[in-house]
Amino acid sequence: MIIQSFVQLLPILILVAGGFFLTRIYHLSQDTLVKVIVDFFMPMLIFHALYTSDIGGHMVFNLAGAATLMVLILLGLAYLYSRITGIEANQFIPSVIFMNSGFLGIPLMKLWGGIAAMNLIVIYDQIQTIYIFTLGILIIAGGFSTKGLKEMIKSPILWAIFLGFSFRFLELPLADPLLATMAFGGNAAPPLAALAVGAALGETKLHFNRHLFAALFLRITGGFLCGLLGSSIFGLTGISRTVVIVASSLPTAVFASVLPLRYGIKADFAATMVVISTLLGAVTIPLTFWLAS
Repeated sequence: MIIQSFVQLLPILILVAGGFFLTRIYHLSQDTLVKVIVDFFMPMLIFHALYTSDIGGHMVFNLAGAATLMVLILLGLAYLYSRITGIEANQFIPSVIFMNSGFLGIPLMKLWGGIAAMNLIVIYDQIQTIYIFTLGILIIAGGFSTKGLKEMIKSPILWAIFLGFSFRFLELPLADPLLATMAFGGNAAPPLAALAVGAALGETKLHFNRHLFAALFLRITGGFLCGLLGSSIFGLTGISRTVVIVASSLPTAVFASVLPLRYGIKADFAATMVVISTLLGAVTIPLTFWLAS
């Protein structure tokens, strides 16, 4: 499983490296690249995934409850740590509470448990995406302020989630060519996001300090314990239990680094968390699978 997990991580690492080295050859506009991903390709990916999912409402509720519990507990711990130490909360907190359940988790679960496990993590990932583009924007773009609320409302991804759930549960028909367009465009989002992280790394320096170790501990160990607690509270068993536990302890989400760039905020710490936690994932991911079983 260690080798298989590393194989799943390798495409992400290669694309991150590609983005890094491209900045040494060409002048890439990070601002333009990030806006294209967040405001154009990612909404198509999310809408298509939600519209085509076949998971029932009760399971969606349980997955949403487990994801919410994880976010709230880690949010409280990360906020407390940032207040005590003085580290910038808009970089530290997103790196802790948001994990790579999409770009890494989806192919990982397909390898482990097939379509059934993949469908579960798609829903779990979209619940987390709601928090990334609501709570995450509020944290990064100015807190619970008028500015933060405006940025949240303007987010195309938030609207894609709302429309995806609405079209699916109301069983509204969608023309096949339009659905095919959503699938085609959405497939471009994950690799472009990984490339954007590498491009950002090419313009910033990795920062290794005590805060990094604290963030890694909260993201991986804290996430695992929250996943264990959430699966117990919401009665998840079998495949769904393993999916929630492993997903909750995955490396830091790519968007923890990409999203701050979208709003003109430095992402040095978040970018370091993405790279280091992803590298550690070759060991931590197989370990969490074993512990979850």
